[in-house]
Amino acid sequence: MLDKVMVIVAHPDDEVLGCGGTIALQSKEYNIRIAILGEGLASRNQKSRKSIKTNIDRLRHDTMEAAKFLGVKSIIFGGLPDNSFDQIPLLKVVKQVENLIAKYQPQIIYTHHPGDLNIDHVITFRAVLTATRPVSGYPVKDIYACEIPSSTDWAFNQLQQPFRPNVFVDITTTIEQKIQALKKYQTEVRPFPHPRSTEALRANAQRWGSIIGVQYAEAFELIRSVR
Repeated sequence: MLDKVMVIVAHPDDEVLGCGGTIALQSKEYNIRIAILGEGLASRNQKSRKSIKTNIDRLRHDTMEAAKFLGVKSIIFGGLPDNSFDQIPLLKVVKQVENLIAKYQPQIIYTHHPGDLNIDHVITFRAVLTATRPVSGYPVKDIYACEIPSSTDWAFNQLQQPFRPNVFVDITTTIEQKIQALKKYQTEVRPFPHPRSTEALRANAQRWGSIIGVQYAEAFELIRSVR
């Protein structure tokens, strides 16, 4: 298998919500690495640091269980503070991404869209774009931005440019893997009609699928492609 694809996201569950079906599809052909830059829940937990660590450990366990459903064996945790990426130097985030790219040499990266309500998602995108400047000999050829339900959609096209997908992946054969992977996140799934419910996730995939004439699809915005 080629080691070609890297998914770089801010929080646990972003990888499933944004491109879980595509990951499951491409993991049959490529070794896919998922890099999660942030802790994911510390800002929502005002208890003791020991309690926060226990919950983070549990969330990381859920992440690894979800990855199994998607056919991914390699998960990298960055440990940046949740919903506080804007409180640390951007260079620190960029360097973390640069180190990942230098070590694993991916050719394709999936990451967040900049027109997103969540500040960690926005900074992750900016760090990826900065870290992947197309200088001579650089490995990254394609960068795709995905939508995150309850973040990209809740921006209501008011922040930066709106999400305008121009690449679609037929995930009809992997939609169930995506749904089952999301269910592994016991603290992150919400009841319908929340956008992060399994029902809403399936409906969104049906919507994109109907646009390209298949049952289920995921949508991406191609940020850059070098050929």
